[in-house]
Amino acid sequence: MDHMQALDDLIAAHAGREGPLLPILNDVQAAFGCIDEPAIRHIAAALNLSRAEVHGVVSFYHDYRAVPTPRPIIRLCRAEACQARGADALAAAMAPVAAGRASIESVYCLGLCSVGPNAMVGGALHARLDAQSLAALVEAL
Repeated sequence: MDHMQALDDLIAAHAGREGPLLPILNDVQAAFGCIDEPAIRHIAAALNLSRAEVHGVVSFYHDYRAVPTPRPIIRLCRAEACQARGADALAAAMAPVAAGRASIESVYCLGLCSVGPNAMVGGALHARLDAQSLAALVEAL
């Protein structure tokens, strides 16, 4: 199946849904690892939106990417509650461990404030992290 046919199938899966743009973008990001310019144009045409409208949504949310990332992403919470539990030191300790294996991105609240520091890896949340447990997650990637 070619790229555009797969894109059409993802769009069709949301036919008749009210406000389908975000669910479609989520599916496209998950399926292809990015939402590139041809996909933006195709989605805009299918939803009768301008390319600028779709691009505006894609560029607003940091989870959407124009090109696929070469490495897995670890989203480490850096909000106040996780900072109070050592997230800043954890981020500093993880930089050399993750180098070349994963990208560490800061996010500001994963919603698990009482059990921080937290991270999201591949859509899964991990709580009560320390350098050893986060290094184990990196090793498992």
